[in-house]
Amino acid sequence: MREILAGLYGDGIIAKRGAFSREWAARMGEDIEAAFTEARGREGGAVGRGPNRWYVEIHPEQLRGFVDLVDHPWVRTVCESVLGPRYQIVEVGFDIPFAGAVDQPWHRDFPMPEETRTGGRLTSLAFNLTAVDTEEDMGPFEIAPGTQWDFSEEFDHGMFPPRSTWSRYEERAVRKYPRMGDVSARSALTIHRGTRNRSTRARPVLVLGVDAPGAGNAEHHDMAVTRAFHAALPERVREHLVCPVVDELAPIVQKHSIEGLVMGEA
Repeated sequence: MREILAGLYGDGIIAKRGAFSREWAARMGEDIEAAFTEARGREGGAVGRGPNRWYVEIHPEQLRGFVDLVDHPWVRTVCESVLGPRYQIVEVGFDIPFAGAVDQPWHRDFPMPEETRTGGRLTSLAFNLTAVDTEEDMGPFEIAPGTQWDFSEEFDHGMFPPRSTWSRYEERAVRKYPRMGDVSARSALTIHRGTRNRSTRARPVLVLGVDAPGAGNAEHHDMAVTRAFHAALPERVREHLVCPVVDELAPIVQKHSIEGLVMGEA
């Protein structure tokens, strides 16, 4: 627990190498591809995060390995250590930078909560899992360690540091090269960006969003589960879901748009 807290309160990101098998990651990639095809075939199914870069929120049932992921001992331990025993699973989705995706502006995923700014407490985590082995030309994720605590009234929408301060993040920037089966956990407040994809390959990444009670990010998502799926879940998974339980799933119309990422950086 001490190592987990030191990593997330320090650099703002930690990882577990080889948490899942490559076969498991390949199945995850298949589920992402199927969900993306479905989402792109209807209005509002996917939201742009810059040129040739898309985000799609999905329902847990669209991911065959959902229980494996949220019930993984490392994932559970990280959530409990940082967010407390009553942590809440609020988001499942994926981000795909395709060939031609460009550098994003430096950003965090949402404005800093008051509890973090004045109380120094992290109230949410984002877990990421890659569906491919990440290479240098595929637009690796870039993060500026320790910047989850950066705060300024000059941040546009509370999320985008002024361009005049970008040198701070460029100096600190660390590129990540996860492989299939790895899982990372980060504070979504740590300043980061996706980089230019110069390859001919897409780089799909699954996102699992988890909150401390009261953090409020669930209201930005439309995740739901069917009654049959909910009933079949282990109790220790079911108790962390805060989404609606329904008779039939409705396609998600994406609303987690981040203004400022639509155009990206040329």
